Amino acid sequence: MKIRFIVNPISGTGKQRGIEAVIEEYTDFEYDTVFTNKSGDATRLSQIAIDEKIDVVIAVGGDGTVNECAKAIIGSKTALGVIPCGSGNGFAFHFGMKKDITKAILQLNSCTISVIDSCTANNIPFVNVSGIGFDAHIAHLFSDLKERGFLNYLKLIKNEIFTYKAKDYQLNYIGKSKDVKAYLIAFANASQYGNDFCIAPKANASDGLIDFVIIKEMPKWKIPFILYQVSKGKVHLSKYVEIIQTNEMLINSKNNIIHLDGEPLECKNLITIKVKPKTLKIFMPYGER
Repeated sequence: MKIRFIVNPISGTGKQRGIEAVIEEYTDFEYDTVFTNKSGDATRLSQIAIDEKIDVVIAVGGDGTVNECAKAIIGSKTALGVIPCGSGNGFAFHFGMKKDITKAILQLNSCTISVIDSCTANNIPFVNVSGIGFDAHIAHLFSDLKERGFLNYLKLIKNEIFTYKAKDYQLNYIGKSKDVKAYLIAFANASQYGNDFCIAPKANASDGLIDFVIIKEMPKWKIPFILYQVSKGKVHLSKYVEIIQTNEMLINSKNNIIHLDGEPLECKNLITIKVKPKTLKIFMPYGER
């Protein structure tokens, strides 16, 4: 089996510095390593790996790097793995990858290939958690920060959470129509944003469904309790949260900023979110938790 590491050298807080030496010391398989220089490189390099019949591409970075690699790998014979080096690393942690880089690289020696779903929003792929509303607002602000990392992400949330206003959304799915006023609607293929902030505790990336997690308008003083429930994987127990599991949803909103796996994107008022069952091979240690 031939593996290629695609390293994003500026992802997260820089845990990946010097990773070549760690890979060389602890990996048991044939591999090579390439580095990204700019946005879009991970997709281009993944496509080259596919063309060269590389068995597994390992994204060394965060969920944004994973997303870029997945854009090329979805539907191919190449599998996708990840060494978590970003600010959140939700995709990696959902599937049981270790936070420590050395331990994560050691895990690769016993990983196996399985097949999961991928998803699209207006035909643009995502594989982890995406959304519209407050989380997209934070993703947009976070993308402009010079200093990344989870603590800076939390600071943004603290600064914005009590001034952000709930928005109106019209949801259409399986012949139903629903109007909601919500702080956010997450589109979850997997369960978490990262750092164990679990927005969709019951999400299963291989069930052919997307978990649409709606956090509804509520008194502002209750917001810290919702954040606590997210951190404990219990947000689904709140009366202000509704989860709709379906394979496709059309969202109509005047709010035109979404995020796909943490990367902000401006879109039209109509957003179509679909699941693509069993379209992505992954190289992970234990399967879903």
